[in-house]
Amino acid sequence: MNDFSLTGNTTVDQEDVKRHSKHMKVWWDPKGKMGALHSFNILRVPLVRDGLVSEPEKEKTLTPLADKTILDVGCGGGILSEALARIGGVVTGVDASEELIDCAKRHSDLDEKIAHNKPAYFCSTIEHHAEEHPNRYDAVVASEIIEHVADTELFVRACVSCLKPGGRIFVTTPNRSLWTRVLGIYVSEYVLGTLPKGTHQYRKLTTPNEVSFLLERSTVHSLSTRNPF
Repeated sequence: MNDFSLTGNTTVDQEDVKRHSKHMKVWWDPKGKMGALHSFNILRVPLVRDGLVSEPEKEKTLTPLADKTILDVGCGGGILSEALARIGGVVTGVDASEELIDCAKRHSDLDEKIAHNKPAYFCSTIEHHAEEHPNRYDAVVASEIIEHVADTELFVRACVSCLKPGGRIFVTTPNRSLWTRVLGIYVSEYVLGTLPKGTHQYRKLTTPNEVSFLLERSTVHSLSTRNPF
């Protein structure tokens, strides 16, 4: 078992946690400040589904992820967690924000489609969760979160340690590029207001090659990464 606490490091950026926590009340408004996260599910859910089940299996059922254990890291208010649970995933969501975990728990009580398959939510860091639950999940999803952590290497190692042998990890994050700096940050956050101001700090963004390198250092050689620019 990995004892990540011995490193003395943490993945949590407290300022980022505070910044996101204050949007708790509008988290589930698809037309509000968090609307982009809702729209990303059009891409994120098929990415995970197609990475875990074959084409014939998908065609047989409306719940192709049934019995697949999935860890949603940095789950926030549960937008992706609930979507994966609706198609059968046995989802655990972890987030460092108590406010957003409370938001996720309360909203899951409102969704009749997951009444018998609610995600389990925990306010925790990924490194602490990894210590308690090593080699547990068929898939780990780190969607729109690695750009918000304080220690990306520790974050990736902890995510990977939660996987069962042969498990899959899915990473989606904005690419550190000129297009992201102009469109994803300046235009989206400061001109159009489709994202809250200060959501992203350009210096904390990564590139697909950097994510691949971190995964390879954690002995993962096949991965899925997605970025919008």
